Amino acid sequence: MISAGDFRNGVTFEMEGNVYQIVEFQHVKPGKGAAFVRTKLKNVINGGVVEKTFRPTDKMPKAHIERKDMEYLYNDGELYYFMDQESYEQMPLNADQLGDALRFVKENMLVKILSYKGNVFGVEPPNFVELQVTETEPGVKGDTATGAQKPATLETGAQINVPLFIDQGDMIRVDTRTGEYMERA
Repeated sequence: MISAGDFRNGVTFEMEGNVYQIVEFQHVKPGKGAAFVRTKLKNVINGGVVEKTFRPTDKMPKAHIERKDMEYLYNDGELYYFMDQESYEQMPLNADQLGDALRFVKENMLVKILSYKGNVFGVEPPNFVELQVTETEPGVKGDTATGAQKPATLETGAQINVPLFIDQGDMIRVDTRTGEYMERA
């Protein structure tokens, strides 16, 4: 059992006969009244997203999610192919099952395939990945406002904001959980 006061992003639990994963959560302590936890939940089976409020003392049965290491091989336009590291079997998955988790994943990268009772519902990339910047505007000399950022396109097609000193062709480290630039690689 997990109490609502212990909710964190990525936690999965069973509720009303469905399995939900926490996408966002916020502990709210209003000036008057009791504290509560506001959440955005994703149904891992059908992909639907709902918002729900819990009391911090509410308890839910934790759902056991299988995480299996697999290597991302390639995309043929409709399906994404992953290979089991132990049996070398390939598993094709469609984009609906994967969500936007693949935006930071490139070919031959190890990821975790998430499944519940044999039904695959998502991909968990490594927390940090090194990707090349394929397109960004050049930084202008003297344009060094503190914390200023510009948009950049990465080799996987994902778009993130990077500091002004990053140029096209640079390798950078990205936090896949937040989609933020971390540092030069």
